[in-house]
Amino acid sequence: MSTMNLTLMTDLYELTMMQGYFKSQSDETVVFDMFYRRNPCGNGFAIAAGLEQVIDYISNLTFTPADISYLRGLHLFDEDFLSYLEDFHFSGDIYAIPEGTVVFPREPLLKVIAPIMEAQLVETAILTIINHQSLIATKTSRVVHAAKGDGIMEFGLRRAQGPDAGIYGARAAMIGGCIGTSNVLAGQLFDVPVKGTHAHSWIMSFPDEYTAFKTYADLYPEACILLVDTYDTLKSGVPNAIRVFQEMRDAKIPLNFYGIRLDSGDLAYMSKKARKMLDDAGFPDAVISASSDLDEYLITSLKGQGAQITSWGVGTNMITSSDCPAFGGVYKLAAVQDAEGEFIPKIKLSENTEKITNPGNKTIYRIYEKDTGKMKADLICLSDETFDTSQDLLIFDSIETWKKTKLKGGEYTMRELLVPVFEKGRLVYQSPTVMEIREYCQREQDTLWDETRRLTNPHKVYVDLSDKLFRIKSGLLDQMNQTL
Repeated sequence: MSTMNLTLMTDLYELTMMQGYFKSQSDETVVFDMFYRRNPCGNGFAIAAGLEQVIDYISNLTFTPADISYLRGLHLFDEDFLSYLEDFHFSGDIYAIPEGTVVFPREPLLKVIAPIMEAQLVETAILTIINHQSLIATKTSRVVHAAKGDGIMEFGLRRAQGPDAGIYGARAAMIGGCIGTSNVLAGQLFDVPVKGTHAHSWIMSFPDEYTAFKTYADLYPEACILLVDTYDTLKSGVPNAIRVFQEMRDAKIPLNFYGIRLDSGDLAYMSKKARKMLDDAGFPDAVISASSDLDEYLITSLKGQGAQITSWGVGTNMITSSDCPAFGGVYKLAAVQDAEGEFIPKIKLSENTEKITNPGNKTIYRIYEKDTGKMKADLICLSDETFDTSQDLLIFDSIETWKKTKLKGGEYTMRELLVPVFEKGRLVYQSPTVMEIREYCQREQDTLWDETRRLTNPHKVYVDLSDKLFRIKSGLLDQMNQTL
């Protein structure tokens, strides 16, 4: 899979439109924005992820002889267009918000400035890559937040929608805050910690539970987490685990990382009973981990019931984002460059207000309160706009314009979010490691107010338009209304 050519991972209409542009000799430079309209999972924000795979895709974008032969066999494309594809490479610019960044609806996560044929071709791959990983990273951030400092392990590979979803879902889950993954290939590809215990089948394959535990402890004394619910958790599993731990201690084997895992039953009740049994036996530092169809809501409930669980293995509900299976990112034309090199703003209308696009060649500034470092709002503006943080700044919601905030000069700071990734087809960005992105993502979330991180009914962070961009958008809307 790591060497698969993804050039044809596109919708057919991207190629038919490309041929249309080619035949009409219409290949002007355009601006496309990739953004989303609603935060997934009812969250107050999303986590940007997937940029490194977009970089790999763009860097290796080329039509092989086999690709050309296949397209010829569809009897849709003329030979002159196929000849053009033989020498195709991406020659445009790409700007993106770095992975791990907290993001919000309507702001471009990625911006493509390129000849329209090139910009059109890359749409599908960009969407499928960023939509998937941003969704899983966001879902994971919710699970991690619910755990309140406990470790979350990603255990979802066998329930993911295929190998790629399992591999890149694990990558996104690490970005979102997991401490490790059970996915060994993801560990190898992305240099992230791999973790795991053993299955019920291990216990069942031995004559008795004690022998299974003892054999496992002999093999892995430095990571001895025993699954205790195969037969009877409290009458058999925990007592046999304690027996093994005592024998390890008597043999002077260091108990550096040891404990039990619960995978069924009433996890709150079982964990509290198990904790008392372990403590009474002299093992207060034994880990109690849990799995069993966990998500952020069940973890919150269990913690509220006083469950004595400090490590969580989360699989199906996180790797599939089961309650919100799609991120909803879109890719829309925002501007067309004229003969003088000026970008002419374009807008898409809709009876649904949230589907009206923001026109122009844009960038995004994040605004922070200077004294707290907390996030105040995001400001979408034209790419050539600049701001003086020593001056007062009035920001307002672009839809509900009466919602205004005046920031006093010197009391706020600003940071531009979009960074250059490709310039004239040349890669100019170095992706951090996944673990570095994970650390950055944690720092990003620390800039959010607690109210925005609530799992239900979170406070909304406003994404506003600059006054200049707002006037351009309003003018285009008025102009379109007059011609309809």
